[in-house]
Order: sequence, then C-alpha cells, then structure tokens
Amino acid sequence: MLYDANENEYYFSRSYNIHIVDRVGGGDSFGGGLIYASLMNKSSQDVIEFAVAASCLKHTIIGDYNLVSVKEVEGLIKGGGSGRVQR
Repeated sequence: MLYDANENEYYFSRSYNIHIVDRVGGGDSFGGGLIYASLMNKSSQDVIEFAVAASCLKHTIIGDYNLVSVKEVEGLIKGGGSGRVQR
C-alpha cells in the first residue's frame, strides 16, 4: 500500500504467489524500487507496483543483493513473469 499525501489517496499493488528462497533484502529491494520508480516520475499506482514486484523478485534470489533488472521487474508487473528471475 502507498499513501499519496498530495492526492490524499491510497494505492494498492497486486499480489504475487512466489516461492520464497531468501527473505533477506526484501525490504531494501522494496525501498529501492520505490525510490527508483518515484525518480522516474511514475504514477503513484506504478510506483507501488514496481516496488512490490522488485521485492518479490528479490525473494527468489539467495543473498542480500537484488540481482534483477528493470526489464525483469517490469515483466513481472505486466504478467509476463512467473515470479522467478528468467536468465
């Protein structure tokens, strides 16, 4: 959920059903995705979608570093991803 104080509006992301491999770094990945999407001037809905998708993909990677690309995050958002990183 994202609250946009300027619009006085709440935004919710879709849910993902993923197999969690490692929880470490999920929050950092969410924060990084939130910052990135905000800096790219995405809409509030797109910001929360990007942040949640980045965090979900991180949960599929062992270790605390999110080794995913913007393209992979956007692929998950568009429904083209399975919740796993495709390499």
